[in-house]
Amino acid sequence: MLSYILRNLLQRCVLLFIVSIIAHSVVHLAPGKPSEVDPSNPRMQQEDIAKIRAAFHLDDPIHLQYAYWMRDLFTGELKSFKDSQPVLPKIWERFLNSLPLFICATLIVWTLSFPTGIQAAIRRGSLYDRGSTFIAYALISIPGFFLSYLMILWVVDWFGVPVIGMRTFGMEDAHPLYQSMDRIWHLVIPSIMSALAGIAVLSRYVRSQMLEVISQDYVRTARAKGLDEDTVIYHHALRNALLPFVTLFGFLLPGLIGGSVIFEYIFAWPGLGRLGYEAILARDFPVILTINFIAAALTLAGTFLSDLLYAVVDPRIRLE
Repeated sequence: MLSYILRNLLQRCVLLFIVSIIAHSVVHLAPGKPSEVDPSNPRMQQEDIAKIRAAFHLDDPIHLQYAYWMRDLFTGELKSFKDSQPVLPKIWERFLNSLPLFICATLIVWTLSFPTGIQAAIRRGSLYDRGSTFIAYALISIPGFFLSYLMILWVVDWFGVPVIGMRTFGMEDAHPLYQSMDRIWHLVIPSIMSALAGIAVLSRYVRSQMLEVISQDYVRTARAKGLDEDTVIYHHALRNALLPFVTLFGFLLPGLIGGSVIFEYIFAWPGLGRLGYEAILARDFPVILTINFIAAALTLAGTFLSDLLYAVVDPRIRLE
């Protein structure tokens, strides 16, 4: 088992290195090369442009620019093209803003999807099954930004409370309890809206997996032994239906980067996905490359975690 883990880690480190090279090269192939500085600012003199290019190594060959980027990234000296601020502290600040939104949305998705999908599978063909299927396909089909705008209009019209941003203007001097309640309120609506599509997709996936499992012979055998239905469904069937979801669980970590970029923009939430989008618009390549590197690292870490969980939940894999 230890040799498997070490071999897996080594493979992912090599793959991360290859992904970083490809990402850095793609930036140079995109329109608007990073070696070009916009001289349209009337205050920008030629000597200023030369200093900027020298500071960010923009005149060096592409392989040297990659080496400088990796060196500055791991030493914490990498700075933004846009405002010359250190990139890692900027990303860390936005990460802390995105983390509660990501956690709340993920908890909502996984908490509601499994009961909905399990009940739809157990009561196949019933009114509940048809109704949940219709609602799921409706949520998948209707754009999330459209529902978000409707939700904003409805909440503001009926309750008269703000839902944009991370906090209400003027709450800075309020009691810490009221500040915490205000922060939770601003977190609720974006979390729900970003979780709706996930609930629709995952509940359908749970339903299909449960339908496949409950038709197996061992489930019929468990019923023939006289076990109650809850034991059959939640102890025998659900345990085997959970195996494919281990893979999905591993892909949760990359959602920290860009999983809610649309909702962060709609609700003016200063998160990490919004930072990446703004960096693309501003051609802030150090920020873009660093976010891409972190996303690749999180993806590889998530798949590695999935492999370990497979070995834990499935004895056949562990023995192999």
